[in-house]
Amino acid sequence: MASVLSDTKKLCFLLKLRPERVQDYLAAHETVWPEMLDALRETGWKNYSLFLRPEDGLVVGYVESDDPTAMTAAMSATDVDARWQATMAQYFEPAARPDAPLEFLHHYFHLP
Repeated sequence: MASVLSDTKKLCFLLKLRPERVQDYLAAHETVWPEMLDALRETGWKNYSLFLRPEDGLVVGYVESDDPTAMTAAMSATDVDARWQATMAQYFEPAARPDAPLEFLHHYFHLP
């Protein structure tokens, strides 16, 4: 069986919630706006997941993308992203604004 090469990149990022707002943040994600989900898909967010360490509010995001720069730029340009980030800002530590550019972690190992 021939393998197919892919340009998809595995990306990870960190965010920091206010510990006292963790449950509110989780509740907000029980009903993510349909137009937000559509925008994520349309701008190239694939296999997107969020993980949480509730005791201190650490959020770990994982996403796959063929072009991370284009993906984040396209999403940032949408009206729904601006509205979503404004809504989410109350849950994050002041230094961890959710509308700040994502800083992706260095991917250095993968066991397929």
